[in-house]
Amino acid sequence: MGEIKGMNKYGNIKEWKTKGNETEIIFENQRMIVTVINDEIINVFVPIWSEDHRSKAIEKEDYERASSKGCCVESAEKINEFGEKSVEISTSEIKLIITDGGFADFYSKDGKLISAEYRENRKPIKTLGIWEMELLRAEGHTVADTVLNKPVNDVRRIDLDERLYGLGDKMSFLDKRSYEYENWNTDDPSAHNEQYHSLYKSIPFLICKKRSYTYGLFYDNTFHSYFDLAKENPEYMAYSAEDGNLDLYFIGGGNIKKVVENYTDLTGKTPLPQLWTLGYHQCRWGYSSTKDIMEVADKFRELDIPCESVQFDIDYMDGYRVFTWNEKDYGPKGKLFKELSEKGFKQVVIIDPGTKREEGYFMYEEGTKNGYFFKDSDGKNDYVNAVWPGDANYPDFGRDEVRKWWGSHVNDLTDMGVDAIWNDMNEPASFNGPLPLDVIGHDEDRETTHRELHNVYGHFMSKATYEAMKEHTGKRPLVITRACYSGSQKYAAVWTGDNQSLWPHLAMMIPQLCTLGMCGFSICGVDIGGFGTDSTPELLSRWIEAASFATFFRNHSANGSIRQEPWKFGERTVEIYRKYVKQHYTFLPYLYDLMYEEQTTGLPVMRPLVMEYEDDENTYNLNDEFMVGDKILVSPVVNPGETVKKVYLPKGTWYRYPDGEKIDGGRYILEDAPLDYMPVYIKEGSVIPTYKDISFVGEKLPDKLILLTTPGGGKCNHFKDSGTDYSYKKGKYNLYEFEVDREGKLNLNIVNESQDVEQYSEIAINILKKT
Repeated sequence: MGEIKGMNKYGNIKEWKTKGNETEIIFENQRMIVTVINDEIINVFVPIWSEDHRSKAIEKEDYERASSKGCCVESAEKINEFGEKSVEISTSEIKLIITDGGFADFYSKDGKLISAEYRENRKPIKTLGIWEMELLRAEGHTVADTVLNKPVNDVRRIDLDERLYGLGDKMSFLDKRSYEYENWNTDDPSAHNEQYHSLYKSIPFLICKKRSYTYGLFYDNTFHSYFDLAKENPEYMAYSAEDGNLDLYFIGGGNIKKVVENYTDLTGKTPLPQLWTLGYHQCRWGYSSTKDIMEVADKFRELDIPCESVQFDIDYMDGYRVFTWNEKDYGPKGKLFKELSEKGFKQVVIIDPGTKREEGYFMYEEGTKNGYFFKDSDGKNDYVNAVWPGDANYPDFGRDEVRKWWGSHVNDLTDMGVDAIWNDMNEPASFNGPLPLDVIGHDEDRETTHRELHNVYGHFMSKATYEAMKEHTGKRPLVITRACYSGSQKYAAVWTGDNQSLWPHLAMMIPQLCTLGMCGFSICGVDIGGFGTDSTPELLSRWIEAASFATFFRNHSANGSIRQEPWKFGERTVEIYRKYVKQHYTFLPYLYDLMYEEQTTGLPVMRPLVMEYEDDENTYNLNDEFMVGDKILVSPVVNPGETVKKVYLPKGTWYRYPDGEKIDGGRYILEDAPLDYMPVYIKEGSVIPTYKDISFVGEKLPDKLILLTTPGGGKCNHFKDSGTDYSYKKGKYNLYEFEVDREGKLNLNIVNESQDVEQYSEIAINILKKT
């Protein structure tokens, strides 16, 4: 472990005891509880702030799923070569050594060091400039206080070639080494770049890839926290938090896929969505009337561009009051929904948490009467800030009774015909400065402050919405959220917030969505074309191509920007747009199959190449390509004026889609990529279920399934159910095993068959080969 210098965090070990899977270690100045969840997950808990976890990410059923994989725990006391007392806790896969001082080091089952704490004092290599030091002094800080001294710390040695992935929705590349980040949910509509430390979500989960072993670190702490990933000093990476406990889950597995599976066992898998939610959606802040909505909906059908919903942004509300309807501009309640439904469109409406303060408004009256809103620091008056409706209160979503109250009004919307809810502004956003940290709310029955609740405000709001819709409708809810925390994937789909119509934001879409997927968020997307500023025909065309395999597939733009429907940019843009939206629907059954598999594996649909080719150094920070499952490789054009794309194909044989050109991998190639073409490749040995032309999910789905395969055949499983409810959990689904042999003959085995689900009238084979 090397010589220890300068630090003794907790003092020497005084005593320890193991009972079952839990070991308590008493130091001179602190105590530590080590819990073995299973053979590959170990929790190190130091009660700096409270005696219990009270996790928001890990709920009872998550914990039971993770711990059900079992473990065999051994513990022993030893003296190391430096005369330190240590406690060794071992499973069949991992050994944890806790030494004097409270240092926690993890080893593989064969004794190789995986992750060790850094023993020395932190040594920042950056020299602050004069203006930075003056700013710190003006704010009453010292450099040491600001950069280093936090109540919660974990500093770990890092190999020179170690790669670092994860942290959810950061405006960053795949490999986050040499950058620093904060977990503090932030509504900032600026033109984000890779130097932004925080955005709308806080996912304190890292995937650390060494040459010999890949592991995860999940720091379950909702307070404002920081990650310095070898930027401060290349010798270490550092986690710190403003308050709370050190609640570290070491997640083993050895490779990225297994680490992701273990992490989602612990924090939850993304539920199987309704099939229509994976389709295409259109939205604009500025569709300000029935006329606007119907014109857009009708134009999509007229131009034969598939579309599931024309979503309702804040314009539909009466004066931005949540759970109200603007009858002046949108007509009587329910009428527009009925007309859209008859054309095959689903109804998706936005809801913000900020509740207008207005006498006579039912939400204000109910919330005030029952004490459902956040309180000022004195605990007497409801806290007030401003958002779209003006002065507003903020529901105290950490309380179950408040979530149920909110959910009752969600049910009013679903009774009116709403099919999905989009939760926005739930960082929470505020126009008169940020919410003070001493604003009072609750974590269930416990009073606390916004310092603890801020990063889980959106999580609680999504939970309230999801649970109400699930119970009331019996269908699988689509809840879309901007702000969230680890574990929110159980309740909501996500998008990356207010991006801009900028080429760098298109390029950053790929690592952003791949990273969200690695962190459990399997239904995720971006605002196609960019939300703010003005798009162009070329940018919108390249964006619809690049996003055409995303699981949340929505064009969304801001009031005041150029209208972003494809027909606003001319016929060529319409043709490209139609082509790639239709391509998305062609592969819809494959995307749905991947979501079904995700229930077991936790693996996302959209994956970085390093997840599939972890031994290939060319994939380690490959930011302009991605995999769709393990069978399709996509290499979008993300730079203006580019018509030739440099593509990396890993080892193996690939077939270009759709012309069937056979290409040997393990190398870079140059592909012609005119504006209407995005390079896509199918891996040899693949069988991929596809549909022929459909305009929307809900018109009768094709009863013909087309199996796209490569020369030489292959095999796959395919799942078919109602696409809407939970009947599949009662066995009402068909599960097919398809195998195409070398001669192109299909062998079919139906593993599960239900009389409630229609069989395909025809299953055809499409062999991808150059003619």
